[in-house]
Amino acid sequence: MRRVTFDLDVLRTFITGLELGSFARAAERLGRSTSAVSAQLKKLEEQADTPIFRKAGRGLSLTEAGETMLGYARRLIELNDEAALAIRDVELEGWVRLGLQEDFGEAVLPEVLGRFARAHPKVRIEARIGRSHELAERILSGNLDIALAWHDGTKLPYSRHVADVQARWIGPAKPMEAGPRTDETLQLVVFEAPCLLRTVATETLDRAGRPWRMAFSSPSLGGIWAAVAAGLGLTIRTDIGLPANVRALAPGVLGLPPLPKMALHLQQKDAELDPVAARLADILLQSAFEALPEGAETKENLLKVA
Repeated sequence: MRRVTFDLDVLRTFITGLELGSFARAAERLGRSTSAVSAQLKKLEEQADTPIFRKAGRGLSLTEAGETMLGYARRLIELNDEAALAIRDVELEGWVRLGLQEDFGEAVLPEVLGRFARAHPKVRIEARIGRSHELAERILSGNLDIALAWHDGTKLPYSRHVADVQARWIGPAKPMEAGPRTDETLQLVVFEAPCLLRTVATETLDRAGRPWRMAFSSPSLGGIWAAVAAGLGLTIRTDIGLPANVRALAPGVLGLPPLPKMALHLQQKDAELDPVAARLADILLQSAFEALPEGAETKENLLKVA
């Protein structure tokens, strides 16, 4: 069997095109012509010695081999970039304070901490998991350097819009025997006030004229998941970080009104981040981008491949 050494530059183009949803946009992002990108993709298929793409309407989709290639490509590029950062900033030291919305605690934080610690073992990270209003207050007071959170309307001087993610009604994973009729009171499972998604849920139901009541409230996301899984009521979140005992309900199920998209922001204490915080912000954005559900609208000027 012949040995193949994949071209990392080609793999980076491959990943970028898929993440942006267009290889023409990838060409623009990477500063290449579309013909050069096409040549790279052809080279990738030649190196793989199997079809990576198949026609899907007017565009392209991945074959099974392509899906496998994408997973390995991301790992190879990630390792390459970690090595580059580790070599260039081997003496990077200090500490950085990071805040994350609860949704990203399990979905993103382990990946971020692992990647950053491997590249910068001398840097200490202080992480706080919290809700939107709490993280915004800590950014404003200077108690956090950067935070990734849903935008709750708080005006922050240095806040960058990362993506818009669809909010979803969340119910138990097991099939519900009988859901509430459209004229019945909807049982809600929510965080204790103040809570951005609690407000979104109640205002959405009020506009739709749907009666509701607070069936259960909790200060923790774990409590919310337990109550929903037990069938005490429905809550709203996004598709990010859902545990196995709950599921996002299909649009229109139970006559539930459609929900808005949530604006995800990267908040920072200062206009210019110091080298330590800047490195962590790069890794945080990349990991968050990979965790976003299909259909999330990302902001191209922020979510570049590192």
